[in-house]
This record gives sequence, structure tokens and C-alpha cells, in this order.
Amino acid sequence: MRNKWKIFLGGLLALSFFVLISGCGCKPVTQKYTVDLEVWGPVDDTDSYAEIFNNYRKLNPNVGNIVYKKQRIETYQQDLIDALASGNGPDIFLMHNDWLANFSNKIAPAPKDILTEQKFRQNFVDVAVTNFVSEGNIFAVPLSVNSLALFYNKDLFNAAGIALPPQTWDEFVEDAVKLTRINSNGELTQAGAAIGTAYNINRSTDILNLLMLQNGLSMVDATGRLNFGREAGAKTALEFYAQFAKSNSGKYVWNPTLHNSIDAFSEGTLGMMLNYSWQIATLRNKSPKLNFAVSGAPQFPGVTPVNFANYWAYGVAKNKATKESATPTQAAPVSNDLRIAEAWKFLTYLTTKGEPQTAQATATTGVGRVFDPNFDPAENYLKKTNQPSARRDLIERQKSDPELGVFAQGNLIAKDWQKDNPLLVETVFAEMIDAVNRGMLSISDAVSGAERKLTKTGY
Repeated sequence: MRNKWKIFLGGLLALSFFVLISGCGCKPVTQKYTVDLEVWGPVDDTDSYAEIFNNYRKLNPNVGNIVYKKQRIETYQQDLIDALASGNGPDIFLMHNDWLANFSNKIAPAPKDILTEQKFRQNFVDVAVTNFVSEGNIFAVPLSVNSLALFYNKDLFNAAGIALPPQTWDEFVEDAVKLTRINSNGELTQAGAAIGTAYNINRSTDILNLLMLQNGLSMVDATGRLNFGREAGAKTALEFYAQFAKSNSGKYVWNPTLHNSIDAFSEGTLGMMLNYSWQIATLRNKSPKLNFAVSGAPQFPGVTPVNFANYWAYGVAKNKATKESATPTQAAPVSNDLRIAEAWKFLTYLTTKGEPQTAQATATTGVGRVFDPNFDPAENYLKKTNQPSARRDLIERQKSDPELGVFAQGNLIAKDWQKDNPLLVETVFAEMIDAVNRGMLSISDAVSGAERKLTKTGY
């Protein structure tokens, strides 16, 4: 009797699965049209997406070819602007987290029946909401977020008798001074930390942004107007940052004559630097035997921990010249709205947490396909590219990773602020640091002058 019940239940489950796959069993899997999707980006290789693309095409028969085209990062932003303006750009493109102000009129936000703000907030870290959600519209979705972490040379730490990396900025200052070596001619032969100058420190302005945000600055007021120049926290942050390049400060550990921070660290003459996860591969390529580790970005005690984000996300082009070919059942190319919808369906599949117990309807066919519970496209991408996650559930898995765990946890506390002209902000912040280094401006004048310049030129 038990065996009969087992056979009956097994047959019922098989029939249910068939019904779900075949769209309630009332119609076969059909293809109503074909949409080809072209994806542009400056940071990944084609292999990073190959398995994902193949899986999605099986899931959605209305999507034909999905092609990723890697672009030159040096000219990517302008090339992308030109291509989108001509209508010959990609369907989907990677955009930096600082670019929304310049690209908002070129992006089609996610249709609310495909990706809701609630689902976005549930899936992604808070900084992604800050960067890409506005007035209920979702303009881009990330796979990875990068936040700053502390790289430290373990051999130099051991030689200086420092057992653990610093957790606070006070400990950072103490360790940086211990690690610094100055010869009889007053020359730095070993730098304790890459901090204090503008042009020979990789991502120097990001470090200053971190310090400003950790000092509680909002950077802009409720109306979107810059206000950091009037805040004491901005001056405190710049003064703290610049002190490390002053030879008479008692905390002198770096100066403008030293090698670029990445080179100095790879050469073993630099104790600490703040940077992003992608520099791990750079350092290993430059110096395979370098004995280094990574720890969380230092924090000020007694306040809420804060990090600074620098990352890319995927947007969908608002307009594109139609090139899709008609199928035997398709009399004409699909509409722009349908292209946008299919692009956003793919991005939702790519970046958000799948729902194995529900069917994914394909466009207008009403046909259901079941997600493979053993294949998570976001997880697949992150493993291939060795990047920290933007998705909360995957951060929980990455937290124990000896290499990426620090960056993944940093993403949970990462912040950013809206910059209308991010390149100009970076330029003005670097000039502000350099003017203080050269003694051309006081801390107060440098900060207020930077705000005036940005406000005048349109930050």
C-alpha cells in the first residue's frame, strides 16, 4: 500500500512540474518575438557573463543573443554618451555610481511591474538606494559594490612589533608613526601610511571623502546645495588628512616626492594604504611574494561606523535604433518599450535574489519557466570576478571570506553623496589638498574656497 502511495505522489509531483514548465499545460513554450541585448562595460571580460547569458536565454525564449562588449575605460564615458545620443549605443550599460546626474535623461527606469522599490531595498545595500533610487524610480542595479579597506604589509608590521592592524584612527596614527623610517638626511625611506597628499596617492580624494562622511557631514543640504564649506567637520577632516604630509607635525609619514602609493606598497616600502578590492590582483601581479593583508577602514570611536563607496551598476538605455529581426510569427521589429522591458527583466534576473518556487513569465507569452535553484547569476559573477557583493544575502555568505569579507562588510556601512559633476569634485578636492600641502592656503580658506569653486562652476 505504501509503495502505491509513493508511486502516486511521485507521479503527481512530476505532473505538477510539467504543468509549471509548460505554462499550465495549456500551450507549448512559444517564441513571439526576438530581442537581442547588447551590454557595454569597461571593467569585465566576456567570460564573466558567458554562463549567465546562456542560462537566461534558456529561461526566456524571447531573448536571442546577449553580447557583452568591453570598452576602453579611458574614453568609456564619452564614448557611451556619444553612442547613446546617436541611438546606436548598447541596450544595457555599466555606469559609475557618481554618474546618475549626467545620465538620468538617457536611462529608462525599471518598470514597476518588473522591479519594485521594495524589492530593490530588500536586495541591495543602502548606498545603492542613495545612488540609484529617486522618487520611486529605479535607474540602475549593481552586482558588486566596493568600499575602502586598509591594506597593510605584514612583514613591516611584524618588524615594528605591531601584532594587529589598527581599528581606530588613533591606532592608525600610532602605527603609521611606528612604521615610518627617516634617514639622517631627513628623507623618508619607509612610509608608515599613504595619506596626506593628493597626486601620488591612489584614490586620495576618496579617502578625504571618507573622513568627511565619518565626521558626520551631509555635504549637501536638503535643497541639494553644497554646504560642506560651512561645516566644521570638513575642516577637521582636511586638517587630519593633511597632517601626515607635514614634516613638523609629529605625525609625518608621507610626502609628495614618494612613489605612487600602489607602487610603494608593492615595493615593500609602505606600511599601510586605503584602497579597494580590485587592487588585490594589481598587487599580486606587481609583487607575487608581497606579504600583505586587508582590514576594515579605521573609524572614529563613539560614532556610527561609515565607509565610502566606489562601484558600477547596470542601466538600460532609454532609446535605441531598432535592429531586431522579425521571427516567423513576428511581422515587425519589437517596440522600444518592449526592448526596455526585456532588458530590465534580464537585469532583475542578473542582480536580484531568485525565487525558486515561482515561475518567471516570459514577456507577453504567459509561458512560465522555473528558476534553477542551484544557479544564482549574481553569485556566479562574483566568484568569477572575485568582487564583494552588492546584495545583502550574498554579503552574509562573503563575510567569512578571508579576502573579500572585509570589503563585503564595509559595503553595509558604505555611503556616498550626490555629485552633479564628479570629475570636477575630484579635481577641486585634489587641488584643495595640494594647496594646504604647499602652504598656499589655510585649512579654513581651502575648504571654503573649494565649495565656492564647485558652486560657481556647477558641481
